[in-house]
Amino acid sequence: MRTADFDYYLPLERIAQVPLEPRHSSRLLVMDRTTNELQHKTFWNLIDYLQPDDLLVMNDTRVIPARIFARKLPGGGKVELLLLRKDGDKTWEVLVGGSGMRPGREVAVGDGLHGLVTEELDDARRMIEFSEPVEHHLEKVGHVPLPPYIHTRLEDAERYQTVYARQPGSAAAPTAGLHFTPELLDRLLQKGVQIAYVDLHVGLDTFAPVTEEHADEHRIHSEWCQLTQVTADVINATKAINRRVIAVGTTSVRTLESAAVKSQGGIVQAFSGPTNLYILPGYPFKVVDAMITNFHLPKSTLLMLVSAFAGRERILSSYATAVEMNYRFFSFGDAMLIL
Repeated sequence: MRTADFDYYLPLERIAQVPLEPRHSSRLLVMDRTTNELQHKTFWNLIDYLQPDDLLVMNDTRVIPARIFARKLPGGGKVELLLLRKDGDKTWEVLVGGSGMRPGREVAVGDGLHGLVTEELDDARRMIEFSEPVEHHLEKVGHVPLPPYIHTRLEDAERYQTVYARQPGSAAAPTAGLHFTPELLDRLLQKGVQIAYVDLHVGLDTFAPVTEEHADEHRIHSEWCQLTQVTADVINATKAINRRVIAVGTTSVRTLESAAVKSQGGIVQAFSGPTNLYILPGYPFKVVDAMITNFHLPKSTLLMLVSAFAGRERILSSYATAVEMNYRFFSFGDAMLIL
C-alpha cells in the first residue's frame, strides 16, 4: 500500500498548542464501525459508552525530562541531547543536536556528569555512555521534551503527563490518556468498568512520518513494553465473559497485540521486552475490541494503525469531518472513541 494513501489536509490552526482544562472537557468523536455513525460528544461522555465489566487498558509510562543541554569537551561548544532508549546501567541511545559528535567525543552535563560518544548510529543518533546513571541528574538538568509541532511554552510540565503516570522512561506522552481526570476515573469505577495497566516507553519515532513510497517498506521503531501477569489475567477473564477490552491509545494497542502475538492458544500471557510490531491495514486484531485515541499525523504509523482497526477510508472521512468541525489535533488535541 502507498504511503500517500494515508495523507490528509490539516490546516495548521487545527494543531492544538495548549491543553484544555479540565482534561475531560476535550471533545470526543465517537465512531461506530458497525453503523458508520459519528457522534460528537465531550470526553466526559465516555462514561455513557462503557459498560460494567468492560476493561480499560492504560499505559502508565511517565515522560522523563529527557532533553539535556551539554557542552562538548574540549572546546565548550553547545550540544543538545535527547535521551531515547536506555541500554544498560549508564548507556543511552541519544538524539544529538550539534556537530562533531563522533565516537570518542566527550560532553559535560551540569556539575560532575560526563558522557562519552561510543557509537555513531543512523542520522543524528548516538550511543553515549555517561559517567554515572543519568537518571540521578535529570531533575536538575533535564527538560520535558514536547513534540516538534508544539510551539507554545507549557506552563505546567505535569500537564504533559497522564494522571496515572508512574513508570519513568518515555520521551513522549501516551496522549490518549491525557484526557482522563481522577473524577472521570472514579465515575468509571463506580459504574463497574475495570481498569488495568500496561507499560510502553514511548520514543520520539512515534512522531516521524513514513518517508518510503510503500508503507510496508518502512522500518518500524522498536519500543520497550511490559504486560504483567496480573493484567494478563484480567484480560483473559474479561474475554471469558464476552466483555470488551478497550485500549487507551495506540501504545496500549501495540502492547496488547504484541503480547497476543507471542501468546499461544488464544490466552494472553505476560510479556516484557522490545516490540517492533507494525500494524497495517489487514492486521487481524487479537485482543483489542475498541480504542480511545487522539488524531494522528498524516502518513504516520499511528494513522496506519487506526486505519487497520477502523478502515482507511472510514478514518480519513472522519478526519475530514473533524477538520470541518474544528476539532483540535495531535498531542494536546481532542480524542476519538472507535467502537
